[in-house]
Amino acid sequence: MVRLYAVLCVFGAALPLWFFFSFVADEGLYVGAFVDQMTDSDISLFAWADVVVAALVVIAFAIYDRCRGWGLAVVATLAVGPSLGLPLLLLLRERERMFDAVRAGS
Repeated sequence: MVRLYAVLCVFGAALPLWFFFSFVADEGLYVGAFVDQMTDSDISLFAWADVVVAALVVIAFAIYDRCRGWGLAVVATLAVGPSLGLPLLLLLRERERMFDAVRAGS
């Protein structure tokens, strides 16, 4: 599962950042254009609402679970989004479980 989560982290970072940098290349770092396009239609608002709720869930889960490196998952969620934060948190949890199993076997 660690490899799968790692691949999902790459995709979860690459896809949103691709579109963000594409926007910046077209519009520059103009916040007004970003907000205008972000709130341009009901479907845009639907997608953003979904992302915000998913991000809050990932952050709450990371804080509750507190696996090693949970803060990194919170930062990734805030910086890129839950598409990176969630697979990173799951990767960190899986690695911690693997290390705990090795320690218990020694």
